[in-house]
Amino acid sequence: MNMHMMLVNCTTCHTPLQLPSGAKSIRCAICHAITHVADPRGLPPGPIPATPGPPPSPHGRKKAVICGISYRYSRHELKGCLNDAKCMKYLLINRFHFPESSIIMLTEEETDPYKRPTKHNLRMALFWLVQGCQPGDSLVFHYSGHGSRQRNYTGDEVDGYDETLCPLDFETQGMIVDDEINAAIVRPLPRGVKLHAIIDACHSGTVLDLPFLCRMNRSGQYVWEDHRPRSGVWKGTSGGEAISFSGCADDQTSADTSALSRITSTGAMTFCFIQAIERGHGQTYGSILGSMRNTIRNTGSGGDIGGGPVTSLITMLLTGGSVGGLGGGLRQEPQLTACETFDVYSKPFIL
Repeated sequence: MNMHMMLVNCTTCHTPLQLPSGAKSIRCAICHAITHVADPRGLPPGPIPATPGPPPSPHGRKKAVICGISYRYSRHELKGCLNDAKCMKYLLINRFHFPESSIIMLTEEETDPYKRPTKHNLRMALFWLVQGCQPGDSLVFHYSGHGSRQRNYTGDEVDGYDETLCPLDFETQGMIVDDEINAAIVRPLPRGVKLHAIIDACHSGTVLDLPFLCRMNRSGQYVWEDHRPRSGVWKGTSGGEAISFSGCADDQTSADTSALSRITSTGAMTFCFIQAIERGHGQTYGSILGSMRNTIRNTGSGGDIGGGPVTSLITMLLTGGSVGGLGGGLRQEPQLTACETFDVYSKPFIL
């Protein structure tokens, strides 16, 4: 923790902001207002007034960061990620009643330089997501883009690798490692706060570095695997709840495919998650995971991904883009990781 960082409240919306050392002003990522900070060396000596704690979130109890990166005009280009981001925002607003003002979108389509999915902006957005959270809050982090992994030499990872996310400028600024993501949005969570992460990327099975992974077989039976590091470093929360759906196991590659939607490219995992919710399989974590895995397994192998009511969101996923397909099904398996074990078929899914 950098002891030279200080918190100031935005002068307009009162969101707590982290002021870098030496900075005299900071721009709020929510309302865009500039907050100017007086240089304490220029103030007359006197008693320092007591500073109250950060106020409750001005935008209610639901907050989300949605990041979709297509890496346009590069050799790493992905077709479905911007669509993923738009569809997830639509789902959160219309199905789960997240206020639009409480959602930060990081995509290349954003004209605001602070909303482009760079490493710095993604870090600041994750800090904003958990800043000032209080019991009863529901937080969501959705990421659709490239993921990777790099060798871990500390012995903290079961498979010997750190999983990473690749921001837009990862080739010059570097990737964001799972240890940092865990420290930023998992460990600070206090009791009564719930975080859901939906990660659609390669090598993303344990990208939040959560202690337990749910291993489910084709018949729906499951066991929890203990992924706590041998070093004893705590990777859980500070009493809150953190649960992650991810696109595939760490040694698999996530599919950017139009086999699922038949028309447009969208991340396979994002599509399966949204379809599970829209088709009425969102009652429990087990029902969501089972529905996602069945959709993935049936894709391209003659299985029917249609049927059921065609909702406005499914229609949104199916519009635009180019026709394409992948035969033989997809090799990825959606994963569920959590800060603690639970009965996936009895625990209700609530955002």
